[in-house]
Amino acid sequence: MPVTGQTASYATGDDGDLGKGVAWPNPRFTDNLDGTVTDNLTGLVWEQKTIDNKSITYNWQEALAYCENLSLAGHDDWRLPNIHELRSIIDYTRIHPSIDTTYFPNTITWFYWSSTTYGEPAYAYPVDFNDGYVHNNYNKVGGYHVRAVRGGQ
Repeated sequence: MPVTGQTASYATGDDGDLGKGVAWPNPRFTDNLDGTVTDNLTGLVWEQKTIDNKSITYNWQEALAYCENLSLAGHDDWRLPNIHELRSIIDYTRIHPSIDTTYFPNTITWFYWSSTTYGEPAYAYPVDFNDGYVHNNYNKVGGYHVRAVRGGQ
């Protein structure tokens, strides 16, 4: 996890107390100029933009299939990110959308699927890129957006 920069400590063991983490690279992201962005902190490569048509959404199974069938920038090993990967690109200093729009300019301020199942097989975790909130217990039949990733795991 990256260093948060928190210096005040509110409880023993919080980040202000421990100050642990990995220093953020500068720049954090690199635009690969091929429709992808590399996260210089995690090493993950992200689909740069979501679909131009903001009304296109996928249920969870369709989101998995979209990523698995994606061929982008000469690669076909794309996948739906897990919840930790997806939340790693949230920028909590931003809102509407809560992501660096320099590198992710067409981010729709709505929910994006993660591959992480919640509790039972019918539910998964999405991230709301309006405010960066990570949700749980969302039924996989709901229609949300997708941003594919490759590398890591």
